[in-house]
Amino acid sequence: MLTEQLNAPIPGGTGRYTAELLRALRENAPDGWSVVTAATANADRVIRLPRRALVALWERGLPPRLGRHVHAPTPLAPLPGAVVTVHDVVPWTHPETLTPRGVAWHRKVIARAAREARALVVPTQAVASQLANCVHVEIPIHVVPNGVTRLVGSPATDLPPSYVLAIGTVEPRKGFDLLVRATERLEVPLVVVGPQGWGGVDLRAPHVTLLGRVSDARLASVLAGASVLAAPSLAEGFGLPVLEAMAAGVPVVHSDDPALIEVAGGAGTVVRRGDLASLTEGLRAVIADPHHTVEAGITRASEFTWAKTAQGVWGAHAVQPD
Repeated sequence: MLTEQLNAPIPGGTGRYTAELLRALRENAPDGWSVVTAATANADRVIRLPRRALVALWERGLPPRLGRHVHAPTPLAPLPGAVVTVHDVVPWTHPETLTPRGVAWHRKVIARAAREARALVVPTQAVASQLANCVHVEIPIHVVPNGVTRLVGSPATDLPPSYVLAIGTVEPRKGFDLLVRATERLEVPLVVVGPQGWGGVDLRAPHVTLLGRVSDARLASVLAGASVLAAPSLAEGFGLPVLEAMAAGVPVVHSDDPALIEVAGGAGTVVRRGDLASLTEGLRAVIADPHHTVEAGITRASEFTWAKTAQGVWGAHAVQPD
């Protein structure tokens, strides 16, 4: 399994996916199979090339080859014969939320994977449908939802007694700038967990606390004290923070992005993308009645496990775990 994403300056949600999938694949490996990692550093098999050179080679579909059964948890390495996870189709549906270079790069490598990989793995049916409309896919597509890790902790003592929480890399497509305005209108604190990404999104305001990247233990405590998790994204492929919040018993307000609607399964409060009034009213309703979706959210989150994800990925490789 390729783990180069874990060496990225900002691993992001795909870094979480890579780490959790690696653990689950090892725990659910079929008899006679094992999982070996490969990357430019911090791996069982170290590829002795600079990261930039390796990315340039893979972008062109060139060696190094790594064996018959390779899983690429991101489109970083669309090697012929590998199984590649494609997390979203944002480069086509919302290119304005990415850098022009990022749009061109992702379109190129995903299109190559759709032609030359053994199979594609996507996290939602929404992504599968959108992907088929964006590129010509010549290989099987397997819908394999992500799992969720239940994060349990005591409420953080250094944060307000109640607050709206947002989790994710701070970048244009997350809609966090709109969330700052909505929480300002409601006069409620906003806590944001996640590193600063591209785009110069400035969330600084008197009522906003920016925690940056945090450990799982810290995230558990931040979740424990949240009144509501807000996910006002313009586009997602899955939306793992929505399930992490539901699993922790935190009600969720999320946008009407198709993938978020699919993942939440009716257990969250839906608001219109990019609509300040809709987001404000959705948050207001949940803050006034915070318990009405909690049980539904816990039930929904329990349906997603990393063991199921690993079993689906093994199946995409035509290898069935016991």
